[in-house]
Amino acid sequence: MGIGKWIVLALTHPNEFRSLVQFYVYHEQKRDITSMKEHATSGWDRESMRRCWAFLDQTSRSFSAVIKELDGDLARTICMFYLVLRGLDTVEDDMTIPDEVKQPILRSFHQHTVTPGWKFDGCGPREKDRQLLVEYDVVVEEVNRLLPAYRDVIVDIAQKMETGMADYAHKAATTGSIYLETIAEYDLYCHYVAGLVGEGLSGIFSASGKEAPWLKDQLELSNSMGLLLQKTNIIRDYREDVDDQRYFWPREIWGRKEYGFSEMKDIYAPHNRERAMWAQSGMIVDALRHAIDALDYLKILKNQSVFNFCAIPATMAMATLELCFMNPEMFDRNIKIRKAQAARLIMRSTNPREVALVFCEYARKIHARAVPSDPNYLRISVACGKIEQWREHHYPSFVDISSDSAGGARTSFAPDDARTTIIRREQSLDLALSRKRRAEEIRAGIPQQIAAQEPAPDMGALETIFYMGAAAALVIGVACAVIWVILWWVGPPLAT
Repeated sequence: MGIGKWIVLALTHPNEFRSLVQFYVYHEQKRDITSMKEHATSGWDRESMRRCWAFLDQTSRSFSAVIKELDGDLARTICMFYLVLRGLDTVEDDMTIPDEVKQPILRSFHQHTVTPGWKFDGCGPREKDRQLLVEYDVVVEEVNRLLPAYRDVIVDIAQKMETGMADYAHKAATTGSIYLETIAEYDLYCHYVAGLVGEGLSGIFSASGKEAPWLKDQLELSNSMGLLLQKTNIIRDYREDVDDQRYFWPREIWGRKEYGFSEMKDIYAPHNRERAMWAQSGMIVDALRHAIDALDYLKILKNQSVFNFCAIPATMAMATLELCFMNPEMFDRNIKIRKAQAARLIMRSTNPREVALVFCEYARKIHARAVPSDPNYLRISVACGKIEQWREHHYPSFVDISSDSAGGARTSFAPDDARTTIIRREQSLDLALSRKRRAEEIRAGIPQQIAAQEPAPDMGALETIFYMGAAAALVIGVACAVIWVILWWVGPPLAT
């Protein structure tokens, strides 16, 4: 941003200006892949890998930053994984390539990816990522440098993805069908183009040893992570896709008789705005059904850089869904969340509890804008309620966790919440039962060392003084009794 834009932002959106300043001042870059100490894992000392990093910056500005901050060789591995799938997607998206040419390239792309020297210059001149395929031989070179465990995951996912893409491309080219008909077909398409990415990432995380070995087996959760992001992009990019004659919204959603649409291009007509909002809310409800799985997936991650890599796109997806919901501008142009909002999300996406809170905040905003006239009103309410329920189950809102002066965690409870009263009563009951059990042990004569195996109740200062006084009185009483017995035994002194 230039100085002029900063001044305008400070005058028009002061809160966003403050957020951006905080981000640039306080957000610490986790690693610098260009530094000499990182060359062993980042590959920056090789010309071919530097070119791959440049392609990553060109093809994905949003993912590039978080990929570069991954620990160790994960950054380089996922960079190559992304470029392989981006190259495959570029071939599939290019409508200028005839089907008879596209099919063999797609179906053997996993083999091309490990064939030294392979590259492709047959994409149309308007294809934005054409240059990646023109110089694909550098990608092949770097993929072959990866550890076999990483390379096997990338090749396997590429083979699965290319099969699905080729099937859909062939269907569109030979049958004349331009629409996805059912939600099931829509889910399958998103699985091929994004769900498999989630599965591949889980496999790479497990192979790196930075995540649990069983993470690669969490196929449903991994798939849902990919579907949440992909469906969000499909919703947001509606106008751009329709203008390019790419139709990804399933007819089962937008073609409902309550909406009255027969063609997808009719949705953005100005006189159809109310019914267009209904079709849009139906798409958003469908995307929100993956939110819970995404939260479950994030909760089982243990490496901080991996968590950030997965959490930041997820929170931005929720922010984008909220931006699109009941927003007619989405049908006129491509809309995106503001930079300051993205900066806040990056700074907040650091742990599962905070991410759950972010999900809830945007779910509440979506629910607040829902209108009863929308046929999807109840489904929107249920979807948003499930997100609230997940957060309350895993991270109850009445529990506040903060750090104490020693750097440890301190837990407190909201005093005005009814659940706090229940907690306090349970604590009091536990303390009373512990005291009663300790008293019974003392009366039964259980030795101190055995009784000490169970923690004694925490006595207050007054209770301690009482016990000390009673003990002193007992000692004095016993001493007096002994003296009295001695005096009685000896008797009075003899008279002279």
